[in-house]
Amino acid sequence: MNFDIVVASAHHAIYAQAISAMISNASLQRGTGIAYRSPDYIEHKIQKGQAIIALLNDEIAGFCYIETWSHHKYVANSGLIVADTYQNQGLAAKIKKKAFQLSLELYPEANLFGITTSLPVMKINSALGYKPVTFSELTDDEAFWKGCQGCKNYDILTRNNHKMCLCTGMLYKPNGEIKMTPEPKMKRWTQFKSFLKERAKRLKNLKIKTYVY
Repeated sequence: MNFDIVVASAHHAIYAQAISAMISNASLQRGTGIAYRSPDYIEHKIQKGQAIIALLNDEIAGFCYIETWSHHKYVANSGLIVADTYQNQGLAAKIKKKAFQLSLELYPEANLFGITTSLPVMKINSALGYKPVTFSELTDDEAFWKGCQGCKNYDILTRNNHKMCLCTGMLYKPNGEIKMTPEPKMKRWTQFKSFLKERAKRLKNLKIKTYVY
């Protein structure tokens, strides 16, 4: 399918309600920790040109937006969602790559990071050069962690003093020790599987059930 994947602008605001509903429905259907984002919040990101939208014949197919923290020192690509109709077609990776490129253009000195329970998102991030890290290496901006209040797993995060949750933290430093490297695909996948095994052991010790979508 020939999706139109672009930086969102004001005329895309009409899709805010549908995007917000997509995010909420995904959380309910998959039983995972996806924080709620209101239509007003989605529209705000669209109006500021801080979002990527994917359309097919004027129908919403996918979305992702950019958030900044700690005075633009940290940037997150959040709310990555693909409509059920267009799943398993590689669309999520294309949207994420576009959001990643936009982030580097707008904030070239920022550390790009994300937290997710989604294995597909972890794979996409890994391919872009993100590395798994502890939460202590992410932003300490209270506003970011407050945004997790819309997630069903927020109590787990607070019980662990914001140091651990079901989500995995991943970080990309354009000018730091964590850099995008052209490692062979098999090597990257082997390293990633090793990380997932260690993460599973860690969560088992906490007696927390993991969710993947």
